[in-house]
Amino acid sequence: MLFELPDHDTLYEALVNRDMRFDGQAFVGVTSTGIFCRLTCPARKPKPENCRFFDNPSSCVQEGFRPCKRCKPLGKEAALEPAIDLLLEALKKNPGRRWQERDIRQLGFDPSTVRRAFKRYFGTTFLEIARLTRLREGFDTLTDGGSVMDAQITAGFESSSAFRAAFARLLGDTPARFTGKELLKADWIDTPLGPLLAVCDASSLHLLEFIDRKALPNELKKLSKLVRGELGLGRFATTDQIQMELNDYFGAVSADFNTRLAYHGSAFTRSVWDKLRNIPAGETRSYSDIAKAIGNQNAVRAVARANGANQISLVIPCHRVIGSDGSLTGYGGGLWRKQKLIELERQYA
Repeated sequence: MLFELPDHDTLYEALVNRDMRFDGQAFVGVTSTGIFCRLTCPARKPKPENCRFFDNPSSCVQEGFRPCKRCKPLGKEAALEPAIDLLLEALKKNPGRRWQERDIRQLGFDPSTVRRAFKRYFGTTFLEIARLTRLREGFDTLTDGGSVMDAQITAGFESSSAFRAAFARLLGDTPARFTGKELLKADWIDTPLGPLLAVCDASSLHLLEFIDRKALPNELKKLSKLVRGELGLGRFATTDQIQMELNDYFGAVSADFNTRLAYHGSAFTRSVWDKLRNIPAGETRSYSDIAKAIGNQNAVRAVARANGANQISLVIPCHRVIGSDGSLTGYGGGLWRKQKLIELERQYA
């Protein structure tokens, strides 16, 4: 059964008593400070009228609350449900398995509880993570020169048509159409926040997006049209370079990206992207700050559109743009990722 939040008085009492039974199950947003915490947070307790309670961190973030620096509700200290570690380990051992809800039940977990836990900590469900992992296995097989049939079997799809359909939804074409001689090549790059798809040519990075971003298929179609269908599988030295730089970024080694970028946007949009790249890691700016930086303080909405049109995540750090009131705003990779990226980059400040 899903955990249902008790009434306000019960939750406030749990907050005052730092009741461990609610740790990871309920969170409090403090309207007077704009901070959200775990109910076990050691910080001074707010007045009850300043408390709003939520059942997951994502809801807190979407309501504009920032995570507490003491209890770190989005940090490693946040207690993960046992199902998360067990299922991720099982997926790692057998990435081609076609997971279903009955498999989760057989392990002794309720599918709805598992769904809620993964949505809370990863912004997506376990079954969706498993589906993308399977597709990635097939992707790797094709990149290594395997046949469509080999890729289908590796990816755990029951039919070749289902595999081709899933593949086409992602890359905009069926795997049989790729020759290996395309102008642009796409490959996967794993990160602690989920896999990224990198599209490069021999000298530049054209696209870097989280695989589960809804806009990704359309972005790939636009790129494919730009190069007249010359979009395939594989990698160049450019791909290796951006992967090494991403490893350094997530490994707290360096926040510098030196890979050459290929911009696909208007002159105004490119100017906004340049300003985004000037925001130091560990700092944030508002849309109005960016508008002033480009010399047009009335272009706030246009800046927001240019920010949303960015298709080279992390390198062009659109995640460093927040609301003028300090709240998080929309992010194509998910607000949960935006918050984690901002937290990660504080070490570079």
